[in-house]
Amino acid sequence: MQLTPLIAIHMTAALAAVAIGPLALWARRGHASHQSRSQRPRLHRAAGYAWVTLMLITAFSAIFISDPTLPNIAGFSAIHLLIPIVLGALFLAFRQLLRGNVKGHRITMLSLYISGCLIAGAFTLAPGRVLGQLVWGQWLGLV
Repeated sequence: MQLTPLIAIHMTAALAAVAIGPLALWARRGHASHQSRSQRPRLHRAAGYAWVTLMLITAFSAIFISDPTLPNIAGFSAIHLLIPIVLGALFLAFRQLLRGNVKGHRITMLSLYISGCLIAGAFTLAPGRVLGQLVWGQWLGLV
C-alpha cells in the first residue's frame, strides 16, 4: 500500500491526537469553585480544541480509507464503526459540558481517548492491517 495524501492526513491527525490527548486531560479545568494551582484552564481548552479538531479530521478521513483484505460492505469494515462512535462521543461530551455536567464530560473524553486513540490505534497498527503493514513492513522493514 502506498502512502497517499489521505492516509498521510489520517495518520498525522491520529498520531497528533494520541500525543495531545494527555495534555488536555492533564490540564483539565475542573470546577470554577474548586480551581487549584495544578489546573490550567487555558491550556486545557486550547489542547482540548486541538484534540477535538484532530479527532474530527481522523474520523472524517477514515470514511475514505478502506482495507480490501478485510470483510467489508461497500468498502466499510468493522473498524469504520468507530466513525459514528467518535462523532457521537464528541457531540455528547460537548452537550454535557453545555449542561454543566463536568464529570460526564471528563468521563466521556477520557473514554474516547482510551478507546478511540489507544485501543483503535493498536488495532489499526497491527501487523496484518493495511496501515500496520505500511508502518511495520514498508517503513520499518520489521514485517
